[in-house]
Amino acid sequence: MRVIGRREALRLGLAGLALPRAAWGAEAEAPLIVLQPLGATVPAAELQAVSGAIAAFFAVRVTVAEPLGLPKSAFYAKRGRYRAEKLLDYLVAEGRKDARVMLGLTAVDISTTKAPYEDWGILGLATLDGRSGVLSSFRCHRRAKNAEHARVRFAKTAVHELGHSFGLDHCPTAGCIMHDGEGSVLTTDTEHDFCAATRARLTAAGVLREGAVTPFAT
Repeated sequence: MRVIGRREALRLGLAGLALPRAAWGAEAEAPLIVLQPLGATVPAAELQAVSGAIAAFFAVRVTVAEPLGLPKSAFYAKRGRYRAEKLLDYLVAEGRKDARVMLGLTAVDISTTKAPYEDWGILGLATLDGRSGVLSSFRCHRRAKNAEHARVRFAKTAVHELGHSFGLDHCPTAGCIMHDGEGSVLTTDTEHDFCAATRARLTAAGVLREGAVTPFAT
């Protein structure tokens, strides 16, 4: 019997714990997103790119935590990578309890299981329960024109994974930031904004910033 993992559950549309804004209560603050560097220091420019992109799209508060070391339990020695699903659990266990999402940022290669591959390298992964996500800049540098190009890819990945944390499945619309990466970082270069349908879902969830304008030039 095969157990459906969190990535598969997310792809099947089983995520969706983001609450409408009205459910926060009149006095409640916007959801807190904690950017959690993992491992070697994440460059300030990458943190700024990610936080800026999140703030452009989402009605949330963003803060950066002190770096955490990468857990040895997540290291997959056979491929020299870190298993993303174990990093997700680590972020929930070690992160701030008041965070709506603990978003881990790292430069090491990360992976998960994607049939038929036991260990599939990825840009990022978000949990079904919406409490954590993780993204890696490792693959963002592949065939990048320069450091700025890689940072833009990294920022788009952050927005994409946070979208999953707010209940969004992959979008079938080409060019939408929630479109499936299809196993290549190159797809991020064709994605510049949320499509109308995705914006409507985020608005219904109460997390789309009013008048949100994409920071990613076409």
